[in-house]
Amino acid sequence: MPAVNIAVIGAGVVGSELINQLSHLKSYINYNVVLLAESGHALRSDDFSPLDLSSWAKNLKASTVPGMSTTEIADFLKKSPLPTIVVDNTSNQAIANSYPMFIKQGTSVATPNKKAFSSNIKLWNEIFDYAGKPGYGLCYHESSVGAGLPLITPLKEMLETGDEVIKIEGIFSGTLSYIFNEFSTVKPSDVKFSQVVKVAKQKGYTEPDPRDDLNGLDVARKVTILARISGLPVESPAAFPVQSLIPKELESVSSGDEFLDKLPQFDDRMDALRQEAAKEGKVLRFIGTVDVPNKQTSVKILKYDASHPFASLKGSDNVISIKTKRYPNPLIIQGAGAGAAVTAMGVLSDVIKIAQRVARD
Repeated sequence: MPAVNIAVIGAGVVGSELINQLSHLKSYINYNVVLLAESGHALRSDDFSPLDLSSWAKNLKASTVPGMSTTEIADFLKKSPLPTIVVDNTSNQAIANSYPMFIKQGTSVATPNKKAFSSNIKLWNEIFDYAGKPGYGLCYHESSVGAGLPLITPLKEMLETGDEVIKIEGIFSGTLSYIFNEFSTVKPSDVKFSQVVKVAKQKGYTEPDPRDDLNGLDVARKVTILARISGLPVESPAAFPVQSLIPKELESVSSGDEFLDKLPQFDDRMDALRQEAAKEGKVLRFIGTVDVPNKQTSVKILKYDASHPFASLKGSDNVISIKTKRYPNPLIIQGAGAGAAVTAMGVLSDVIKIAQRVARD
């Protein structure tokens, strides 16, 4: 039976869900997890026999094997008798920097780690100058944008078959989707922006410090990835306009709690934007845009008519519009763009695609 050996880095929320989904996977390919690694310790099968996933969490916690560097992981996988896949479930920049090392030795990578694909373009080039070429590993990252939504793979397939992107725009943050869906509605509302942010945090939609969502950097990273796939060599998320929703006066407050306490003092600013949009019969949405013909990318608040698909969005869904030469009427992709289950599903889908290409008896 065809088989691959897998090293899983990161066993947090997404990593745990991925291991759960992998352990229940029914396939003609054997997916042998031979390494589970966290920052402080690891669980390793030195003879490359599959680890017991029925009790992995307890065994990992009890393991006396110290944490492994990416170089140590690479050296371990070099000894594997089967093709190898590294599954990086972290958002760690140092691990992302190691992808070229893995790929050059023939180990493939599946990951939701946005930093690997949205940091300095040099890393992007170091990854994709080699990934997928004979003798090198593959690299799949569907969940780096839109969690489990089918976005990156279809986009790459369009381009590989000769289509050309004209414009991509969308709501790429589940947190900011929820906030603006609640704050700026087709039927006018008087709810305050600070109130909506506070509720979003209570519901667990935001980071512990909401400024990490409101600064727009997460959306900028996703826009950078889509721009690069579309053919724009964007240097980094800092290379184009990104509108922050954080009042300048609150950028340096000491904590997220202090930020939330003081945010109501600035509600009038967002109220003014909402009222301006309402007078035009429009709503506000926080949008990432890739405009290929004009070679422009941006992240900012935009206004949309009530009839637009972005205006009718509910909850924390993502929605992305892709306009190409073959799709002059844009292709709309909508659904849950965050959450452990859908993110892990996207990563596992990448693992399956890699295994189908490299697995051997």
